[in-house]
Amino acid sequence: MKQEYFVVVLAHSLRGRLRRVHIPHSAVYAVLVLALLGCFSVAGFVASYGRMALKVANYNALKRETDNLRARYQALLRNVSETDTQLASLELLAKEVTLAYGIKQIEGSSDISAQDKLAPSFAESLDDYNFLRRINALELQNKAAHRLQRPAEQPSIWPLDGRLLSPFGKRTDPFSEEGAFHKGVDISAPTGTAVRATAAGIVIFSEFESGYGRLVVVDHGGGFQTYYAHLSQFWVHTGQEVRRGDQVGLVGSSGKVTAPHLHYEVRTRGGTPVNPILYMKTSVAQAEPAPRDYGPF
Repeated sequence: MKQEYFVVVLAHSLRGRLRRVHIPHSAVYAVLVLALLGCFSVAGFVASYGRMALKVANYNALKRETDNLRARYQALLRNVSETDTQLASLELLAKEVTLAYGIKQIEGSSDISAQDKLAPSFAESLDDYNFLRRINALELQNKAAHRLQRPAEQPSIWPLDGRLLSPFGKRTDPFSEEGAFHKGVDISAPTGTAVRATAAGIVIFSEFESGYGRLVVVDHGGGFQTYYAHLSQFWVHTGQEVRRGDQVGLVGSSGKVTAPHLHYEVRTRGGTPVNPILYMKTSVAQAEPAPRDYGPF
């Protein structure tokens, strides 16, 4: 039995000759099947590419959302840290007011309304607190005036033993990656490392300052001031006199930082920052007299 086939007639345009080409049905069917398989393959490839592109777009969107959430989380952590520091400062001031005025708290109660009638009201307590703040400010001014009568002392030692991480002057800001002026030097050291006063003076600031974190500022007279920033703990309070080598705090990562270190500044008259390296002549171990450690506040 002969196989069925298609006949294709080809005619030459000039000579007029005819030529018949016999194409079996099986060959035509095979070509159609291959063409159909090719269409399915192309469709599958396009569908796979579309799914992959969609997954990549979803991944990028999730990555952006994760980065935003991480940034918000870091901002919340900084806010919580600042709030805790402010709360600790308020508690310390409340204790000072309590000791100064002999306010006794009823055992097992923290509500001032639960105290006896002789206890001051909230308004009276607030007035007393403001009065103490004014007295403290006047005392600090008197100490500063007394300090001016004594010879000024310039910083002369390293505030701690560590590695110089970032120098004074122009640099690239680690957060904005833009040009910025670095007002001091960064000294790398583990969290909890003791930070020492580089000269004798009076503590004129010992609080949380945005960007600096826990900051201690010491006035040395003659216009010289030194800044100790990003501390984890305070070891001195405002108005306290310190000698060269006395401990003022501990290294930490409070404020705007990427890793634990001490940010140290030296400023002259008018608050002008100068290169601290010029005044970092000897190590902490060579500080005389022997340093005093007061304990954390």
